[in-house]
Amino acid sequence: MSTVDFHWKRSAGTLLLVLLVAGCIVRGIVPALSRVDSDFPSYFAAAKITADGGSTERLYDIPWFQEQMRHYGLRKPEAGKFAPFPPPTALLYVPLVRLEPLTALRVMTGVSVLGLLGSIVLLTRLFSWSLMESAVFVLLSGYAVYGSLRLGQPYILVSASCILGYYARLKGANVLAGLCLGVFVPIKFFPVILLVYFAVRREWRVVLGGAAAALAVIALSVAILGWKVHETYLSGVLGSHLVGNMQMQDPFTASYQSFDSLFRRLFVYDSTVNPQPWLDLPRLQVVGVLITKVAIFAVALASLFKLAHGNTADPAGPSVGILGILTLLLAPATASYHYVLLWLPVGLLANHFRGERAYAYASLMVGLYAFIGFLPYGLAYSFEGHGGLTVLAYPRLFLLLAMFAVCMCYVWSLPNAHAHTD
Repeated sequence: MSTVDFHWKRSAGTLLLVLLVAGCIVRGIVPALSRVDSDFPSYFAAAKITADGGSTERLYDIPWFQEQMRHYGLRKPEAGKFAPFPPPTALLYVPLVRLEPLTALRVMTGVSVLGLLGSIVLLTRLFSWSLMESAVFVLLSGYAVYGSLRLGQPYILVSASCILGYYARLKGANVLAGLCLGVFVPIKFFPVILLVYFAVRREWRVVLGGAAAALAVIALSVAILGWKVHETYLSGVLGSHLVGNMQMQDPFTASYQSFDSLFRRLFVYDSTVNPQPWLDLPRLQVVGVLITKVAIFAVALASLFKLAHGNTADPAGPSVGILGILTLLLAPATASYHYVLLWLPVGLLANHFRGERAYAYASLMVGLYAFIGFLPYGLAYSFEGHGGLTVLAYPRLFLLLAMFAVCMCYVWSLPNAHAHTD
C-alpha cells in the first residue's frame, strides 16, 4: 500500500469515527443525561420496591406495580411493568435507588459508557485491531448503542462481560472467564449459549465458573426477593415470553422483530391490532414458527459439527460467532438495543474470515452488521399489517438471517477434514 493510500484510508477512518462518536453523543448520551425515557423507570421502580422492603412477590402484578411507580413519581406509570424481566433484574439498580431517577439514569449512562470503552479496548487486544478499528466496529452497531444508553438498558454491560469472559478464556483464566459469562445469565439469558458450547467442548473450568456465578446471583435473588416471585416467573411469565406473547405489549408488533411476531402478523386475524393478515390461518403461525426455527437450528448444528471436525485450527471463534447470531435469530422478541450483543459474535467471525483471507465474507458480515445498526426502520414499519407486504416490515430479522446465511455458506465451502489426507 502506498503512503498516499495509507493516509487516505486513515483520514477516512478518522472522519467515520468522528461521525460515529458524534451520533452516539447526540442520539444516545445527551438524551440519557437530559430526561428519563421508557424502560428505565420499570427497572428503577423494581429496585426501589426491593430496597424499601416492599411486596416483591407482587412485582408481576401490573396494576400494583404501576401504582408503585406513581408513588415514586416515575414517568408514564401506565406503561410500566416488570414482566418479562427475570426476578434478579430487580436487584440490578438497587445501588442507585437513593438517587433521583434522572441522576440514577445519568450514573447508569456513565457506567454503560465505561462498558463501551472497555469493550473497545478488549476487542483491540482480542483481535490485534487498532483502537480506531475497534471503536468504529463497536459504534457501527448504531441504534443498538443509542437505545441502550438512552433507555438505561444493561445490554452494553452484558456484551462487555461476554467479551471479557472470552478474552479471559484465551488467556487461560478459565474460572474467571466462566464468572464473567455467568454473572448476567439470571438477568439476560444470552450468555447461556456460550456456556453450553464450552460444556460441549468439555471446558469444565469455564462452565464451573459460569454455573457458580449464575447460582450465586439466583441464591441472592431468592434470599432478598423470596421464592414466591420466582415461582410466579417460572409458572407464567417465562412461558409467555418464550412464545413472544408479552404482557401489555402488542404480540403482533414488528418493533420486536422475530419469527414469532412475523408469522403471527401473516396468519392470525385480530379485529383490533391485525385486521389485515395475509391469510387467516392461525395454525400456520404455530407450524411456521416451529418449522422455521427447527430448520435453522438443525442447519446451525450441522455446521458447528463440521467446524469441530474440519480443518479449522481453532473452531471456537467462528462457532461462538454463529451461536451468538443464532440466539438472536431464534429469540421470541428482540429490540434494537439487543444488537450490542453482536459485538463479540460478529467480531469473532470477521476476525476469523480475515485470518483465513476470506475477505468477501468478512466484508459481507461487517456490512450487514452496520446495516442493522443504521437502517431507517421507520420506513420499513409503514408496511406492517398490510397483508403479505408485512414481510417488508422485518428488515432487521432478515438481515440477521442473511448474516447467518453468510456463515453457513462459509462453513460449507470449507474442505472436509479428509480432503487433504492420503
